[in-house]
Amino acid sequence: MKNITIPQIKICGLTNVEEAIQCAEVGANAIGLVFYSKSPRHVPNEPAKNISKALPSGIKKTGVFVDAEYTDIMRIVDFCGLDAVQLHGAESPSLVNRLIEQKLIVIKALFISRYPKLKQAAEYNASAFLVELGKGKLPGGNALPWNWSEAGKYGKNFPFILAGGLSPENISDAMKSCSPDAVDISSGVELSPGRKDINKVKTFVDTVLNYTGTKKLIKIF
Repeated sequence: MKNITIPQIKICGLTNVEEAIQCAEVGANAIGLVFYSKSPRHVPNEPAKNISKALPSGIKKTGVFVDAEYTDIMRIVDFCGLDAVQLHGAESPSLVNRLIEQKLIVIKALFISRYPKLKQAAEYNASAFLVELGKGKLPGGNALPWNWSEAGKYGKNFPFILAGGLSPENISDAMKSCSPDAVDISSGVELSPGRKDINKVKTFVDTVLNYTGTKKLIKIF
């Protein structure tokens, strides 16, 4: 993985082609498509495939899964043409290994408040880790800000994506607190679940692109 100076940006929870393309055009490096049926941002396979096909080749199409089986994940990866998978449940290290063998970018979510926690990062051979609080009804960030500096303690040892409670208003402070290699936002730039406010997305992206940290970061996407 190459060193970079500005965190990469993943916009998650896209549900339609137009907004996904707009997110790519304003500077997102990756787009997240949620395949967890209980999520309000869940996108069925056919629309997800249409989104994936419409995005430029340089944008990493990322499928978000929660405790899904290997065969189900790979079926969706192949059908939708995904470049990356994000595992947001209590998935095993062996599942991560099997997906890595498929030449995918594999992101494992780790949490402050529930299993698996940050201290278990060494158990996983993931491409990177997404770090968030892990409180609330759903496996995602649930729009809850938290003490992001806790992620920085572990981020010295592995590539990590900061998530959970981020917004255009607080992203500068969040990045300064822990120097993430990438940032992931969903509800913080939404009009409603799954529908993005492109003006908010652009403000968020522009703020990240103007970040002037000093730590060498690792390219994930």
